[in-house]
Amino acid sequence: MILLLCMSNTIYAQNEKPKKVNHDFELELEGEYRYFYDNALFEDQEDHFPSLAIRPEYKAEWNAGYESINFKGFFRLDVDNERTHWDIRELYYQKAKKNWEFNLGLKKVYWGVAESNHLVDIINQTDAVETFDGEEKLGQPMAQFTWITEKFGTFDFFYLPYHRKRTFSGKKGRLRFPVVIDKNDLGYESSAEEWRQDVAFRWKHYFDILDIGISHFYGTGREPLFVFNATGNINAFYPVIHQTGLDLQITHDAFLWKLESIYRNADAQDFFAMVAGLEYTFSNIDGNGLDIGLLGEYLYDERDELTLNALQNDVFFGSRIAFNDTQDTSILIGGIADLESSTTIFSLEASRRFGNSWTAAIEARIFNEIDDNELILSNFREDSFFRISISKYF
Repeated sequence: MILLLCMSNTIYAQNEKPKKVNHDFELELEGEYRYFYDNALFEDQEDHFPSLAIRPEYKAEWNAGYESINFKGFFRLDVDNERTHWDIRELYYQKAKKNWEFNLGLKKVYWGVAESNHLVDIINQTDAVETFDGEEKLGQPMAQFTWITEKFGTFDFFYLPYHRKRTFSGKKGRLRFPVVIDKNDLGYESSAEEWRQDVAFRWKHYFDILDIGISHFYGTGREPLFVFNATGNINAFYPVIHQTGLDLQITHDAFLWKLESIYRNADAQDFFAMVAGLEYTFSNIDGNGLDIGLLGEYLYDERDELTLNALQNDVFFGSRIAFNDTQDTSILIGGIADLESSTTIFSLEASRRFGNSWTAAIEARIFNEIDDNELILSNFREDSFFRISISKYF
């Protein structure tokens, strides 16, 4: 924060005439309740998890919008001590010109096109205690330079000076291992530990109906590598990796054809993974804007049962329903089935706005017939849950 304020003061000082600064502040207050209806698998785990969350946002921009400071904060108070946490999701300075953009600070960057698993999305650490599906990310310290060309596409360069560890559920929490994992007990392959200097690059472009992205990351991986010993205890550390990623999307009429694939190389582990599928949308079915999309994807990971997200040889099926009404009502239902066992996971996500400043959301995850050979997922077999949240925006 101090660094960014000093930068902005320096920028002002370089101009003879002070420029008008536009300020924008927003605040979201959320009440959430999660209920796990099966008996806990491990001792001390709770069933009921009421919580409160605060998400403030602030933006100051000047120089006709070409320069800005952006902030997104987060805090949650929960029954699980490890899920009680705060984070600076974003706090960065941005300067843009016609064909380039520079960002400095903590920022979130998203890569990928798939619905069920975002393989290529590696810049930010996952906020593992906030959501089961890995959609929430921690802010990543970075310097990002983007060069935009019409003919050759967009080039992104990243310098990442600091690694952030993943937090796991505490003693009372669900969706955890038999042994409570303290993130501070996880080590690093690099002697520089969290201060190893990482770099990344991404190129993206479009050719008619094809959108393509190619990326490479070199540094400390965001996923810890888990090793299970003969007694069932877990050892984990963060390896240094090279990861090359490819994401493709083809848009043809009502079809979206999608592909994400990665190859990750490390001293401890090399593997290939991919997710490929399609989405077809029936538009304006009722004449009032109702859209229904059908989704199907295949997921493959060479790590088999050791993959941290347990998606190693699976199919995903689902439907996205958008009412396109003034309340912004939407529903996403789906399921993932393992092709080698009986393991299935069903999911439901829905949200609807009420009035001008209220939003209600529900989520359900059902773990069904989880195979004992699923070394990661078998620990969650009694953790089916229902979640409801109500948010107020200011």
